[in-house]
Amino acid sequence: MADDRSLRARLPENWRRVLTTRAAVVLVLLVALLSVATAVVNIGTNAVGGPLAEYVPGAVQSAAAFTGALTGFMMVGSALALRRGLRTGWWATLFLLPLTAAQGLLQSSPYSLPLVVLSIVSIPILLLTRKRFDKPLSLSTTQIAAGASLVGVQLYGTIGGYALREHFDGIRTILDAFYFTLITSSTVGYGDVTPRPESVQGILFTMSVLVLGVASFGIAIGALVGPAIQARISKTLGKMSESQLQLLDEHILVLGYGELTEPIVDELADHGREFVVVTSDREAATALTDRGISVVKGDPSDEEPLRRAKIDRSAAILVATNHDAEDALTVLTARELAPNTRIVAAATDRENTKKLERAGADAVISPSMLGGHLLVRSALGSDESGLIDRILERE
Repeated sequence: MADDRSLRARLPENWRRVLTTRAAVVLVLLVALLSVATAVVNIGTNAVGGPLAEYVPGAVQSAAAFTGALTGFMMVGSALALRRGLRTGWWATLFLLPLTAAQGLLQSSPYSLPLVVLSIVSIPILLLTRKRFDKPLSLSTTQIAAGASLVGVQLYGTIGGYALREHFDGIRTILDAFYFTLITSSTVGYGDVTPRPESVQGILFTMSVLVLGVASFGIAIGALVGPAIQARISKTLGKMSESQLQLLDEHILVLGYGELTEPIVDELADHGREFVVVTSDREAATALTDRGISVVKGDPSDEEPLRRAKIDRSAAILVATNHDAEDALTVLTARELAPNTRIVAAATDRENTKKLERAGADAVISPSMLGGHLLVRSALGSDESGLIDRILERE
């Protein structure tokens, strides 16, 4: 019984939300991997024997096998979006799950039955966890422009290629025109679709698709891969990426880092609360990042790092280092930027308690006074003995 209570005490307050969210993400990821694996098996074996095998033409079965792999890779992306709690990831997954089930049926293969079953089972689970994925997708202007340019070039090449199909060898349908645009703009160029040598229009159009396509692909790759590289560098340097900072909301802000701050960070991590540490100590920032703790590198008494840490969205602010003078300046800055947020500070010297309160702290705790109080109460057999035991166990 005691062990059960101890286990529950160590669980985060939102453990049900975390568990159901992770279950949904894992199921979607399994469907994605199964969709790719099923498509590869069906392409390699041409196995037939599903319930719709008699009614589905062979060409449709082959097409479903190839598109199944594409859908699987798209679902991997939606699973990653779900892991970040994005609403767009939820909608994309809700669209893709019925599609994977339909592709499994059209593949008409016994290997596709697990894919169909798992896709159908995942739909109600996704619907039940709808409220878990409520974060908006934050795209920069560069990313939106890169995506628009990539789509625009593909449309330009496809529509233009089909309109000029008489000037090309190998373009007869809209699919041929899209294929020509894709291999030209990606610089693959198999040579099976080419402009006719005597057609100046065809040659000029191909050159325009090539130049615009290479440019759009380059911009798109830079916009997509660039933030990922930035996030990796930021993690190495003990910093948070801009995309991570944009998602912060109702978090605890810990300003500064020192000996007094270490147990605070441990306590917040044990309770599963979202929090961010702002510190100018590079070694401490790197060590905290290695533990998976969010860090903003900067002086906590400066406005810029506090704004980056979204102080205006924080639920509470904690200030507890070993330097009361620096803490007072930090409290002043935090109070100016977040006038309605509760600020709790620790005073190394109990004589500085009133000063920190005048600086703007809602509550000031003196660790020395608190420690003395707890020791006396514990010696007298009061209820705080359990708290003392917990602190000693942590040590």
